[in-house]
Amino acid sequence: MSNNGASDEKRAKLAEQGELSPVATEDDAIYQAALEEIDDCQSQIDSLNEQASEEILAVEVRFNTLRKPHYTKRAEIIAKVPRFWITTFMNHPQLSLTIPEEQQHCLQDLQNLLIEEFEDIKNGYKIILKFNPNNPYFENESLIKEYRLEGNGQPKSVVTPIKWKPGKNFLVDNAEKGSRKRKASDSSFFSWFTDSNHSSLDEIADILKDEIWPNPLQFFMMPEALSEEGDDDGDVEDEEDEEDEEGDVEGDVEGESNYDTD
Repeated sequence: MSNNGASDEKRAKLAEQGELSPVATEDDAIYQAALEEIDDCQSQIDSLNEQASEEILAVEVRFNTLRKPHYTKRAEIIAKVPRFWITTFMNHPQLSLTIPEEQQHCLQDLQNLLIEEFEDIKNGYKIILKFNPNNPYFENESLIKEYRLEGNGQPKSVVTPIKWKPGKNFLVDNAEKGSRKRKASDSSFFSWFTDSNHSSLDEIADILKDEIWPNPLQFFMMPEALSEEGDDDGDVEDEEDEEDEEGDVEGDVEGESNYDTD
C-alpha cells in the first residue's frame, strides 16, 4: 500500500509540474483498477478449476470401479483371439514403429494387456503385460512397469527384471551388432519397458494407457475397416462407370435415330 501511495504522490507532483496531464493520471488509475478486477476474477476461476479437478478425479475413481468387471470380461474374451494384441499394436500408426521384426515375434505370445490405476489415481498406474508361460524368450509370465509419484512429487518408474532365456535377449544381441540395429533397438518397445529413466520413449506408455487400453478393438479391426471403405469407394466408382456407359449408349441410339431420319 505504501508503494502505491508513493506512486500516487509522484503522479500528483508530475501533474503539478505539467509533465503528466490529469487525464493521463486518471487513465492510469482506470487501467490499474481494471487489472486488479481481472486478477480477482482469475483467482475465482482458478479456485473453481481446482474444485472441478478434485470432483472430476472423484468421479473417475468411481467409474474405474464400475469398469473393472467389464475389463475383466473383455480380457477373458480377448484371450481366445489369436494374435489379438500384436495385431492391435501393429495397427497403431505410432506404436508399430517401435516394434522391429524380432520383437514382433516375441509379442505374438502376449496374451493380455492390463492397466491398473492406483487407488489415488493422481499417484500413478501399472502397465501389466501377460505372456504365454511357454514363450521362447523369457521365463516371466507377467512383465510390469509401474509409474508413480514419490513423496517429494518426483516421478519414478519401476520395472520387472526380464529373465531372458539363454541366447534370447535380443536387446543385448542388437547392441552388439551394427549401428542400424542398435539404433532401432534403442528406440524399441522392449527398450521402453526396460528403461526407468523417463526418456522420450515414455510416449509408448501414454499410447498404451490412453489410446489402446480404452478400446483396443478399434485398432485390431483397423485394416478391415479401411478395406471396407475402399470397397465402398470401388462400388461408387463402378456405379459412376455404369452411368457413363448408359449415357454413351443413349447417345449412340439418338445419333442413329437422327441419321435414319435424314
